[in-house]
Amino acid sequence: MDKKDVKLLNGLALAYIGDSAYENLIRHYLIETGQTRPNQLHRAATKYVSGAAQAEIAKGLLEDEWFTAEELDIYKRGRNAKSYTKAKNLDVTSYRVATGFEAVAGYLEMLGQADRLAELVEYSIKKIEESL
Repeated sequence: MDKKDVKLLNGLALAYIGDSAYENLIRHYLIETGQTRPNQLHRAATKYVSGAAQAEIAKGLLEDEWFTAEELDIYKRGRNAKSYTKAKNLDVTSYRVATGFEAVAGYLEMLGQADRLAELVEYSIKKIEESL
């Protein structure tokens, strides 16, 4: 897809692909760190990919003014999207913030901006590991 087409996607569609792209990169990271047991991998991945973790990462990204202006627009579109589902263990505000985070990841994935997406994942890993 070209940039114009990606910009036309709604926030939830971007979050849908972003959730997958982000989780896949986290899984790669965990395997590369030597973790290979499925149970161990799943528990470790949850620390990075849960809605609560993504909401905390997004708050850090906003505080650090990490997003470009374009990415901030995408974040807001994802955060403000009307979703008719809700997370099991997450308040509505955190769920929306996490959805904004996923929308940015999806946006970068759809544009093929692998380097920028890798930067997002690196930031996320550092943020989560600081809180452990």
